[in-house]
Amino acid sequence: MSVQEKTFGTRGGVIHYWISRTRDGDPWLVFLPGLTADHHLFDRQMEYFACRCNCLVWDAPAHGRSRPFALTFSMEDIAGWLRAIFSQEHILRPILVGQSLGGYISQVYMALFPDEVSGFISIDSCSLKRKYYTGWELWLLKRTKWMYLAFPWKLLVRCGTTGTATSAYGRQLMRDTMDAYQKREYCALADHGFRILAEAVEVGRPYEITCPALLICGEKDHAGSAKRYNVHWTKEDGLPVAWIPGAGHNSNTDAPDEVNRLIEDFIAKAAR
Repeated sequence: MSVQEKTFGTRGGVIHYWISRTRDGDPWLVFLPGLTADHHLFDRQMEYFACRCNCLVWDAPAHGRSRPFALTFSMEDIAGWLRAIFSQEHILRPILVGQSLGGYISQVYMALFPDEVSGFISIDSCSLKRKYYTGWELWLLKRTKWMYLAFPWKLLVRCGTTGTATSAYGRQLMRDTMDAYQKREYCALADHGFRILAEAVEVGRPYEITCPALLICGEKDHAGSAKRYNVHWTKEDGLPVAWIPGAGHNSNTDAPDEVNRLIEDFIAKAAR
């Protein structure tokens, strides 16, 4: 597997991303990690798919190596920068694979640039449709900074590892990721991420998924209301859902073989 690190400059900072190419005509998989996670969240997927199709994974703005980065961007900004990276790399009609915040970014991208993706896989993410959220939930999403700051850093790290993953591998991965942040930086990033998520919901776009799609969710996902939202999402919008036994919020790290199989099946069905 040959993976090349590349960069894309923006007004707020430099975005780092990694690309692995196979052959022209092979599908593109674009892996978008969740809030505070970096590109290592998809290491097991990159290892498996890099020799099977074209792959891209990034550190989202203000995450991982894409730091320092001014926390002045919106979800629309992120989607626009992602599209510019696709243009820079000549990526056409990719399959977006978004975990948590990455799934929200995918939905904003599809809303702003319809018919530019060939598929969407949500991993432990939720719909951005306004009908799924209460006013109280949106109010809380925009006011998390001081709640986070109130917790001792060691407790935040413990919650960030045990609360997102059930496997030893998944928890160590998140622990290593969190160790790269200072407490105030981490809290500010989490606060900004939750706020722009709420703002994307409040815009009230239809957020209809018109391409082939698959919802993946860990049966032990206890991050927020992800499980409840996915139950409603599949019921109300008719999107297929795969429940991953024993997996938490980062189900692609807790059950990488099962998630990889689901992604591979999705690619095959999309090709047909």
